[in-house]
Amino acid sequence: MAKQSTPRSYYAPTGGHPPQTQLTTDRAVFTEAYAVIPKGVMRDIVTSHLPFWTGTRLWVLSRPLSGFAETFSQYIMEVQPGGGSDKPETDPTAEGVLFIVEGGLTLTLNGTAHQMDVGGYAFIPPNSDWQVRNDSGAVVRFHWVRKAYEKVDGVDVPEAFVTNENDITPLEMPGTDGAWSTTRFVDMSDMRHDMHVNIVNFQPGGAIPFAETHVMEHGLYVLEGKAVYLLNKDWVEVEAGDSQDELKVYSNFFMYRTRAETEQDFYIGSREDVLRRVNGQLRVASRKIVLDQTVLLAKNLSNFF
Repeated sequence: MAKQSTPRSYYAPTGGHPPQTQLTTDRAVFTEAYAVIPKGVMRDIVTSHLPFWTGTRLWVLSRPLSGFAETFSQYIMEVQPGGGSDKPETDPTAEGVLFIVEGGLTLTLNGTAHQMDVGGYAFIPPNSDWQVRNDSGAVVRFHWVRKAYEKVDGVDVPEAFVTNENDITPLEMPGTDGAWSTTRFVDMSDMRHDMHVNIVNFQPGGAIPFAETHVMEHGLYVLEGKAVYLLNKDWVEVEAGDSQDELKVYSNFFMYRTRAETEQDFYIGSREDVLRRVNGQLRVASRKIVLDQTVLLAKNLSNFF
């Protein structure tokens, strides 16, 4: 599978509040085994703030809490232009991962400045000297995963690094013909790392055809698309939200066709198009035609709907 060649457009919450007329019922679930936090609940009123950060607010997706995330925290950070922090991490034992989903920022890591854009990934080991600043004219949103590093005698602490998902070739799972692949930022056999932050990719129809049962905890955020997820015995719908680069267009049609002197055909139905922005232009990515008739008297279907 080749590397990504076009910039990705990932979903990130923007806050706000729904109208007073909106129903309260949503897909939010919190159990002793898992939590589902749909995009509709990430509003202004549930944002948090951190010390030593300016022009910044965040949504806390998970934190060490009995019954759910025992060891890690995951935040969606929103930093305004000019905002950031010269002292972002107050726990010297914590390692971290930053992943950019919208906009760009400057990460200064151990004295070296890195410009990070959408798809940018940074691993920050414990006891690192780092700063974050949004020097752009637009809001930047990124994920920050934090965890207390578990040191093992005889195993070195991994070094810091900064990369972008576009520079990494996703690894196809055997026997899936590319329907399921994983973008891995760290080698699984590297025992210096005690946590992994990956991107799992599914093509339409792709699936994990078994229930995962292992000791590792999971924090899942849907970057794009829509799927169903099996959690314990519950099938849960998950989605990223509508992408600004993809539109769904619905239309109805009535087609009248004549052939020769006597043949007349009618076609009545609806059409659903998915338009995808490519190089600044909208292209038809898929089209679905639904005919209302149960019986077609036409001798052929050589028509363009």
